[in-house]
Amino acid sequence: MGSTPRRSTVPDRPLVVTSDPGLLDEMLRLCAAAGVEASVAHDVAAARLSWVHPPLVVVGADIAAALAGGRLPPRPDVVVVDVSGSGAGDEAWESATALGAPLVAVPAGQSWLVDRLGSATGATSGAGCTVAVVAARGGGGATVLSVALATEAARSGLECLLVDGDPMGAGIDLVLGAEHAEGLRWPDLVGAGGRMDGAALLEALPQVDGLAVLSTSPLSTSPADGVPVPADAMRSVLAAAARCCDLVVVDLPRHLDGAAQQAVAAATVTLLVVPAEVRAVAAASRVATAVTGLCADVRLVVRGPAPSGLSPEEVATALALPAAAWLPPEPGLDARLDRGAAPGRAVRSPLARVCRQLLGDLPVRARRAA
Repeated sequence: MGSTPRRSTVPDRPLVVTSDPGLLDEMLRLCAAAGVEASVAHDVAAARLSWVHPPLVVVGADIAAALAGGRLPPRPDVVVVDVSGSGAGDEAWESATALGAPLVAVPAGQSWLVDRLGSATGATSGAGCTVAVVAARGGGGATVLSVALATEAARSGLECLLVDGDPMGAGIDLVLGAEHAEGLRWPDLVGAGGRMDGAALLEALPQVDGLAVLSTSPLSTSPADGVPVPADAMRSVLAAAARCCDLVVVDLPRHLDGAAQQAVAAATVTLLVVPAEVRAVAAASRVATAVTGLCADVRLVVRGPAPSGLSPEEVATALALPAAAWLPPEPGLDARLDRGAAPGRAVRSPLARVCRQLLGDLPVRARRAA
């Protein structure tokens, strides 16, 4: 007796439909930026064979009219793409309407299209938890918390990547005392984009006590030092890491450049570190506005001491955000940092205890234990 063909259990790819080589190159570039691989159909007949199952169909304006007249079954999640200056104009709009699809002009709408490609396939979020850490002011403690949180995650057996998102900072490997460790830094990856192999990336990075680290490399003399990380490179690195890590921690500057915005947008949770000071809370309100527009889950870590007696609850009320933790002062922290001793390495330190609390509240699943 014949068997019934079964569909593959591998997640479906988006379908790109176009007969224009230039438009195809542009669409595949945007797929790479979203971290997804696409199937391609060059005509209506080929599109008909693959029309129903893909999570998203991206149609070139060059072939949209033919598809609209091809009596294909109606389906959701179709997008018509017009490269600016192609002259498709009203015809593309009419064809998109007939297909029940939005018309997106590229490059103006390419960010939206990249996000749509990623969300349709789940490639932008991956399976790991990504945490962005931002301070309310300079020296507010984001780097210390980032390093300690990642260190505690690695110590607990999680596969973790610590990412330095501040190209003008001192370099997060310096905080770890690992500035001489072998491996790639951001200057080696500024040209990265598209879909990256997460396992290969982790293997190429410096490792510190089981923790993979991507730093700005303060000791390098590369001409790329101090150059902002490209947004495409940040997006590709975080998407790759989320596919193979349990936790990704990204240390970010308070002034969000394009790469930092990508990091916050990709974050499962954003931790805003706010010293318990009136001026810091005032500064935090502006940072909070920026991050809450990009990430749905923003939590406060209120850092002591509190010179005027501000409580975590008062800070949370002022900023209209939930307080995830109170971080008490840690005696001798600055001296240990100067010696290259990573914050949070002492298991019984206040910082390590707070990080254990934060990890317990984060949606982190240890894949190796699953």
